Amino acid sequence: MKHSPHHAAIDRHPAGETLPRHRHVRGYIALVVGGDYEEAGDQGRLVAYAGTVVAHGDWTAHQDRFGLRGAQVVNLPAVPGFAAGVGQIDDPDHAVRLAERDPVAAAIYVCDNFRSGVERRDDWPDLLAGALAADPDLTLGHWAEAMGLDPASVSRGFARAYGVTPKRFRLEARTRGALAALPSWRGSLADLAADQGFADQAHLARSVVAMTGMPPVRFRAKSVQAAAPPRG
Repeated sequence: MKHSPHHAAIDRHPAGETLPRHRHVRGYIALVVGGDYEEAGDQGRLVAYAGTVVAHGDWTAHQDRFGLRGAQVVNLPAVPGFAAGVGQIDDPDHAVRLAERDPVAAAIYVCDNFRSGVERRDDWPDLLAGALAADPDLTLGHWAEAMGLDPASVSRGFARAYGVTPKRFRLEARTRGALAALPSWRGSLADLAADQGFADQAHLARSVVAMTGMPPVRFRAKSVQAAAPPRG
């Protein structure tokens, strides 16, 4: 759906709709106006309902499952300095009225009235998602054994819940971390690869290209590129 640059339209999702895992190049703020849905993505698996705010960062991915009432969602532009996260606002209708005239003003209103916190799923797939994002060296087999689960079943169950395998989920978390670090990274790309848990610089480069279509050097600030060692 194409929106006018001068206002934000309400996206209406029917009851029972499922959106397969998809990626957003630019960060944005999703404000739920009505209904409910479950989002399973980089921030875990959460339940969104009227008043829920989900702030997404660049290059984030998720899948969505809509409830029996469907859902109505307004997507607003990202606000500089407002970190990715989930919470609520008390008056989503006011934000919608603002968005009809000025989406940026609506986004600022949401940020100013944002309260952190939301209902999250806490089944084992969600525990695994948190562990994969926090520990780049986590071994799936060891984690499954510690939880008393079969590794093969864990991989299949996680993919059903999140729309992606645990291995891919972890790789994408590493890649987003590298993308976030690149603009101010002053060392070599080999050092960045090691810092972010990649096997080597080539592994980092392949992962960045796969996610963004561009090589890592495109994300480095010009001043940093000029100061970086030649081997970077």
